[in-house]
Amino acid sequence: MAFYWGAVRRRVHCANKISTGSIIRLLAVMLLWAGCFPLITIGLDLAPHVAFAAMRAAIAGLSLILLAILLRRPLPRDFHTWILITTVGFGSTTLGFLGMFHAAEYVTPGIATVITNTQPLLTALLAHGILQERLSLSGKAGLVVGLLGVFVIAWPAVASGDMPNYRLGIAYVALAVTGVALGNIGIKRLTGRADGLIAMGFQLSIGAIPLALLSTTTEDLASFSWSLEFAAILLTLAVLGTSVAFWLWFRALEQVGLTKANAFTFLVPIIGLAIGTSLFGERLTWTQAGGAILILGGILLVQRASHSAPHG
Repeated sequence: MAFYWGAVRRRVHCANKISTGSIIRLLAVMLLWAGCFPLITIGLDLAPHVAFAAMRAAIAGLSLILLAILLRRPLPRDFHTWILITTVGFGSTTLGFLGMFHAAEYVTPGIATVITNTQPLLTALLAHGILQERLSLSGKAGLVVGLLGVFVIAWPAVASGDMPNYRLGIAYVALAVTGVALGNIGIKRLTGRADGLIAMGFQLSIGAIPLALLSTTTEDLASFSWSLEFAAILLTLAVLGTSVAFWLWFRALEQVGLTKANAFTFLVPIIGLAIGTSLFGERLTWTQAGGAILILGGILLVQRASHSAPHG
């Protein structure tokens, strides 16, 4: 077992270039995350928001834990690893899900997209101070260019800003961004310390507990619209959009620096546009096309940037 984790650590420390396998995993994660947005929008009309988020996290976490048990994956034995798992659960799952599910009530998707995609910038700052990851000037420019591309794509919704309780919605999105950024730092710290199925399964399950408690005290659980449609949405979000996505994300971070991997999240709005165009008949504007080009250019700049090896 010591040999296995030593090999994992060596792969983490030596990974300055992104392999084809890691790129495929990262693209798959972005595709799964982008596909969640339409399902969440539909599901919010069928269930209380926090209860919906708690059920999504709990099902996702328990499914990963069950798979880990069947595969006989080892449980972490040291207290520090469990602290990291709990921290990730509170950040990525509790705060992340709470912020995004509630924000949908108050802000347009475009505004939420712009603010959410400041997360790579915040994570890069945290990774610089905590993980000792470094980006060259071109890498920093790439993050800014990618964010600019997201802003260009979302500008029509940003310009409208006609939803009630706008500031409250912004606060919820900011809460989600902070939680996800802190959670990503914790996930990166967990690589080489714990099995991916175990770490992600328990962080999701632990993160679901505060959401469930909050739901039981603040929401009317009788307002659920139980149906086959809701069950299909919930299971798809939990299994594909959450458990599979988080596991692939963990696997990618075993090989790739957090800042470089996180730059791929700028692809989410592009994939969202592709889904809207192909499935819902939405038309791609020249502004959106220009934003997509900026995003791709920003990612290329980040991938070309060199940084020091992750923490030891």
